[in-house]
Amino acid sequence: MKKTLFFVYNAQSDIWNKYLDSLHKIISPATYSCDLCSLTHGNFSEKKVWKNFRENSDYEFVFMYKDEFLDTYTYLEDKSFNLPIIFQKQEEKINLLFDSEGLSSLNSVEELIEFLKKKIS
Repeated sequence: MKKTLFFVYNAQSDIWNKYLDSLHKIISPATYSCDLCSLTHGNFSEKKVWKNFRENSDYEFVFMYKDEFLDTYTYLEDKSFNLPIIFQKQEEKINLLFDSEGLSSLNSVEELIEFLKKKIS
């Protein structure tokens, strides 16, 4: 059974919000509210080192926006977490790997990759 990593962005999935998020990230990156997106993506596309890691991993990667996650996982009892988050799902069990505070402490996509390798190995 392949293990799945979920990456939940602190952003909404509709086209208008995606557009506004892109502008915000370019105009004022220091105040952009999704550290996960800032780590894994440049202004216009996924970072090459991240894409290479993702494509060569033994894990399945699932990316969700805030609204998609909350709509899908309505049964979660504890919804007090801040986004973005990364969690691992095995069957119905969800294990938090990184919370928003942990993600905000990372300085590069390479640090994220190294932390993920340690957590999931």
